[in-house]
Amino acid sequence: MEEVTIDTKDPEIGARLDRLPSSRKLWTLVALLSLGGFFEYYDLFFTGYIAPGLVRSHILTTTTPGLLGSAGIAGFVAAMFAGLFIGTSACSFVADRFGRRAIFTFSLLWYTAATVIMAFQNSAFGLNLWRFIAGIGVGVELVTIDAYISELVPKRLRGRAFAYNQTIQFCAVPIVALFARLLVPIAPLGLDGWRWVVLIGATGAIFVWWIRLRVPESPRWLVQHGRIEEALRALESLELPTETKRPYVQQESLSKESTGRFVEMWQPPYLRRTVMLVVFHCFQTVGFYGFSNWVPTLLVERGIAVTSSLRYTFAIAIAAPFGPLLAAAIADKFERKWQMVASACGIAVFGLVFAQARAAAALIVLGMLVTLSNNVLSYAFHTYQAELYPTRIRARAVGFVYSWSRLSVVFSSFAIAFFLDRFGVPGVFALIAGCMFVVMLSIGLLGPRTGNLPLEEIAQ
Repeated sequence: MEEVTIDTKDPEIGARLDRLPSSRKLWTLVALLSLGGFFEYYDLFFTGYIAPGLVRSHILTTTTPGLLGSAGIAGFVAAMFAGLFIGTSACSFVADRFGRRAIFTFSLLWYTAATVIMAFQNSAFGLNLWRFIAGIGVGVELVTIDAYISELVPKRLRGRAFAYNQTIQFCAVPIVALFARLLVPIAPLGLDGWRWVVLIGATGAIFVWWIRLRVPESPRWLVQHGRIEEALRALESLELPTETKRPYVQQESLSKESTGRFVEMWQPPYLRRTVMLVVFHCFQTVGFYGFSNWVPTLLVERGIAVTSSLRYTFAIAIAAPFGPLLAAAIADKFERKWQMVASACGIAVFGLVFAQARAAAALIVLGMLVTLSNNVLSYAFHTYQAELYPTRIRARAVGFVYSWSRLSVVFSSFAIAFFLDRFGVPGVFALIAGCMFVVMLSIGLLGPRTGNLPLEEIAQ
């Protein structure tokens, strides 16, 4: 008998997962995984909000000495994203090898420990070193969560699940902005306010084991590795007792390719998808992180005081969870690729208008619109990239293509610092608009359909 891979040989696990009802049990699972990601987003986004505090503490400078200097804010941003690049490109395969559940736990503990150590650094070198190490853990965690959710949620609910996932995770943005507004200008108990903001985020470790005990391993991953009985138990824990179950036909043998290979990403039908996502990620981060990481600094450069800048930034950050929450209503009704194109267009247009605004109300409203567009794009591409590859290489492939966004931010942070110094705030948003145009072309021309299709069908 001809040997084929698990993904196509027996679709029964996938079929049963796609028949799961929209139950409280299912959405609780999505919420728990999203709560784990909440702390990663807190860690990821506090960069821009604590930046003014790092400058006030004389650890970093606003501008960057030299082209790739490490003493500026750009060096701090680059250290985090260099770590994210290593985590997503070189380490994401561990979720394919050791399982979604184990790596979800390990990576959360990894980044938490590194973040606590970073909070007590007093030099740019120490700060950037531990920021880099924390970034590795965060990178692995975010890829693992995307693979996890895509494999557990039925095809008809995948978009909505990622929208709710991103809503919960983006709740970290206004929370970190609020803490930064309250704490960065002061030093409670003699400890710099920015250090308190960092330490608060490390409380995620308290929840990790509690979440782990309530989240099953991915049945798709288990059957991919020949652990049939465990896959059945995990699947039955997700199904309702009254649900009709079809008989499961056990595989006669496992393919040698069941563990997946890196080279598969560069073979049809995945080659075109890989190239498309690499191009997309190289450019989308310029808009996403170019705004979120730099908005307090951009406002300061417009002559707004640090305290007022943090107040405006907090008002803008409140919009963060509402982008994916609003998108949940249409998440599975329109093709994912066109949602991505539309949101990229919104980032470009609202950003260019933001660059010309002067009044406080206009800055806040336009900043909110940029944030909403950014976060709709984020929800959509997290869903999309996890749909495009089979289970055996899902985390590895998503990690690889996603890693280009991390590498992009390392260099784009210096590019934004350069544009800000030479061309001011309008120059920064002209750069962002140009990058969003490339995003629209890459997804619009090369992206395949995924709406309401089984993962196994998309993989073929």
